[in-house]
Amino acid sequence: MELNRTVAIVGRPNVGKSALFNRIAHRRIAIVHDQSGVTRDRIVREVAWDDQKFRLIDTGGIRLFDGIKEGNVIEMAVRDQAAVALADAACVILVVDAQAGLQPADEEVARLVRKAGRPCVVAANKCDLPSHEHGAHEFAKLAFPVFPISAAHGRGMEPFMAEVLKHLPEETEAERAAEAKPLRVAIVGRPNAGKSSYINRLLRSDRVIVSNVAGTTRDCVDVPFTIGSGPTARHYTLVDTAGMRHVHKIDTSVERFSLFRSEEAVRECDVAVLVMDAEIGPTTQDKYISNMIQREGRACVILVNKWDLARAKGATETAAIAHMRELMPYLRHVPVVFMSAQEGYNVRTSIEAIDRVAGNQRRVLPTGVLNRTLLNALERVQTPGREGRKLRFFYATQTGSNPMILRLFVNDARLATKPFQDFLIRTLRESFDLEGAALILQFRSRTRPGDPKTPEEAETAEAKPARRAGGRKPGLAKGRKGGSLTPKSRRPKRK
Repeated sequence: MELNRTVAIVGRPNVGKSALFNRIAHRRIAIVHDQSGVTRDRIVREVAWDDQKFRLIDTGGIRLFDGIKEGNVIEMAVRDQAAVALADAACVILVVDAQAGLQPADEEVARLVRKAGRPCVVAANKCDLPSHEHGAHEFAKLAFPVFPISAAHGRGMEPFMAEVLKHLPEETEAERAAEAKPLRVAIVGRPNAGKSSYINRLLRSDRVIVSNVAGTTRDCVDVPFTIGSGPTARHYTLVDTAGMRHVHKIDTSVERFSLFRSEEAVRECDVAVLVMDAEIGPTTQDKYISNMIQREGRACVILVNKWDLARAKGATETAAIAHMRELMPYLRHVPVVFMSAQEGYNVRTSIEAIDRVAGNQRRVLPTGVLNRTLLNALERVQTPGREGRKLRFFYATQTGSNPMILRLFVNDARLATKPFQDFLIRTLRESFDLEGAALILQFRSRTRPGDPKTPEEAETAEAKPARRAGGRKPGLAKGRKGGSLTPKSRRPKRK
């Protein structure tokens, strides 16, 4: 089997695997905490070191010895996740604690690495001072190259990474083709809504740990996902996030870090998929999560999971959608997919909805059509006003996509009330079929006399070349170097 450029980090719990992962990735991705066993799923990121790109995998701490049965399902799943990471890796980093010395669990992990037949480099971590390096020699018994390092302070990283990179194969054409930015999809929702089960169903494998215990997923897990092959292949990065409980119900620092990472995943994604439990229905926490998605300007798809159980109790899609629209009217533009991750019902439909919404989020609206649509809409309503002054619309243009940002030039931006903005957004969504996409309106007051007043004037102004540096300032008559801008007829006469 041909291995790709993948490096897996393994070791027993609390030796600094996640700290080393963050050090190599040059940013804080994995949660680092003194509590043992924080990392459970394997975390994957595309990283670069000395201009060499590769895939880095962080795994949970291995507690169990081979052949020992354990009743804790999560601990067994962590070991299985590490075994999969070893099978996918071209090189393995075995992290040990230089200050604690060689432990039986270290020897067990080393035996698993030898069993997988992968080249391995031992990172004797926590050598924060030169005096700590003498403890690293003890790990030579593992029969792998040993490098004393400090993941927290970056000591010894250069020679250590040079040894790791030597074991990576040359980059293939397929890996170069996959470097195009994939669609980043964040799977968010309350605990136990079925987020991890949905990802596993998409991949048709147990990629992330699933259990009935709420809070099984603690960190954001990036999962590469591809549909098709060749130039027409569609590349995704599915982000499995921790279940988001109400902030007042969080009682541990690890769970608080998990909430921060989930919120960060929403900010960085292209499409946010909100997973709800069909048996429970929309809750207050679902409203909070959906509000956060709208506030961050992310495209959204709603997945109602466990629909097979709700349907067995007599639930119907029509009644469920009506109830959801009543509780969350601000999400009327968001597509709703009823599915069952357990049975695979409508899983393919969910991917089609994600693709459709992502395409809407990146659309560019023609300026002429946009302005005609807005003018037609304004003819049907009475524009807002205050103190005898009414809002006048001049023209609009699109200034950004993902999210879509429209800038509207008016006589006074303060007159644009919230109901009026909501009306324009609804009109634009219906006219351009912007299902699920985030739409942001920015009102700007036309304050300068030379600003365009119509879409035609705006297009003409954009076509003119920019004024050269040091050229004549607008508003000054030709031949004048400065002075008052007041017209001559209004100036007071000298006596």
